[in-house]
Amino acid sequence: METGSTTAGDQALLRGRLTGRCIAMGLMGSLLLSTCGSWPVGSTERVEVKIDGVVLPVSVEEHGAFVRSPTADPAQLSRSELSTWMGLLAPESRKGLIRLLQAPVLSRRSLGRQLLSSWGAGPLLHALGELIRVEDGERINRSLVLATLDQLLERQETVSTLDVFEALPTPQLRLDLDALVAAANRWRLELKRHQALMRALAQEEARLQPLKGWERSASADAPRRATLAVGHRSHPLRLERWIPESPRADQTWVLMMPGLGGDPNHFHWLARSLMQAGWPVLVLEHPGSDAAAVQGLLEGRRSFDGALALGDRLADLAAVLEAQQRGDLNIPGTEVVLMGHSLGALTALLASGAKLVPGMSQRCEAALAGLPLTNLSEVLQCELAAGHVLDGKEMDSPPRAVVGLNSFGGLIWPHRTSRALSIPLLMVGGTLDLITPPLDEQLALLAGLAAHPASRVVVVEGASHFSPIRVDGQGKASEGDDIFRLGEELVGVNPLSVQRVIAHEVIGFLDSLNSMSPRNDAVHLMDASSKTRWHRLGHRRALQLLDQ
Repeated sequence: METGSTTAGDQALLRGRLTGRCIAMGLMGSLLLSTCGSWPVGSTERVEVKIDGVVLPVSVEEHGAFVRSPTADPAQLSRSELSTWMGLLAPESRKGLIRLLQAPVLSRRSLGRQLLSSWGAGPLLHALGELIRVEDGERINRSLVLATLDQLLERQETVSTLDVFEALPTPQLRLDLDALVAAANRWRLELKRHQALMRALAQEEARLQPLKGWERSASADAPRRATLAVGHRSHPLRLERWIPESPRADQTWVLMMPGLGGDPNHFHWLARSLMQAGWPVLVLEHPGSDAAAVQGLLEGRRSFDGALALGDRLADLAAVLEAQQRGDLNIPGTEVVLMGHSLGALTALLASGAKLVPGMSQRCEAALAGLPLTNLSEVLQCELAAGHVLDGKEMDSPPRAVVGLNSFGGLIWPHRTSRALSIPLLMVGGTLDLITPPLDEQLALLAGLAAHPASRVVVVEGASHFSPIRVDGQGKASEGDDIFRLGEELVGVNPLSVQRVIAHEVIGFLDSLNSMSPRNDAVHLMDASSKTRWHRLGHRRALQLLDQ
């Protein structure tokens, strides 16, 4: 263990360097830990914090006592390593350290627990090993962390950083605060880019856009349920058909695919709106990556294989399209629009012929080394690339168009090197999306893949990755909540109003497919009743925002 004495000048210098850094550690440390039989023997006794080459040792037992009595004055603490360490910190830095240790970094229902059980845990914990070391400078062991977290969650609803430190069966941990600050600086630069996009859009003057009222109630229109036997699954696929009384003359129908953890009922509101506007809609259920699969993952009954799930989804899509060509689905229409949320949108783009750009392994190595907490979809993109499921699988003939809600693929199709698709694309995203941020995902996809003049991206202020999800009956409330009960930071602001905007924009896009000269200028709009703002942008404006 490195040791050394400190002079008063050294203490002042360290105090200046540590002020604010421990706040960053408090905020970022909890984020880091949330993305990473018998009870283990032993527990961590010491935590060493390394900053600017100086190692400050801390007793976990003393630290726990201090955190549980945070009003204690460091000057009144017993003479110990802890009192010396605390004396180096300004009051705001001590508060930052307390926030780090008290933060509930994981809960039984958190998305972080899903991630810890997925392929992404490996590369993320590998990168985390640069920040947290155990004895003799060794990387923290992934299996050790996973076992400790799982067993903590068996005993309590939430787990804090201090809980993890106290429970890990290793005598000593070292936090490399220098590396953590470097990582935090990278995240801050990424966040500044996204904030610049939000500021640029917020400054645009928006004109009022009247939106139609709510679609008819769930009891007024219900889907016709059917099944389809497919060779790649042991049980038939379950389908929902929404058939209008008077289908449109253009023979276009919509095939809708939920995202990871999504079910058809989450999108009844959108299917019903499209049906009432004249489009036949078929909604797919994808066993193995639906809500039941995610619930099994949360409860520890099953794991998730992203590559296998995407392969099954592409096979589901191909089987449904073949059944429609044979006339087995009884869906009026000959030209299909592929529509999907998140992983469903990625499935649609792959089936439409979007080609993987070479160099994916290098892009993934750089992205994962930086712990992509500002774009969690990059973890899944790299898992899919490692599973070799991003090549081929395209339809025999391209679809009429693709609609992607919270779509992603910025690593798969870098916008400066991708080969554009000839079909119209609509990408929809939200400024509060922490999983597929619009600047690096929807805007980048439009810039890289869109060549058709009707293509556009819609960015909704206050919308998140989960804003499109609704359960039947939720519309009775004045404000919506999503199925995951994640809070406004993840759900976004008033998702019911966001869903009205999405339905309005999707219907407008589908209408434009029959226009001989579609207009695609930048348009900035606001709903008069909810004050929700959104921005409809074309290819040129998307490129400008990416280059800012």
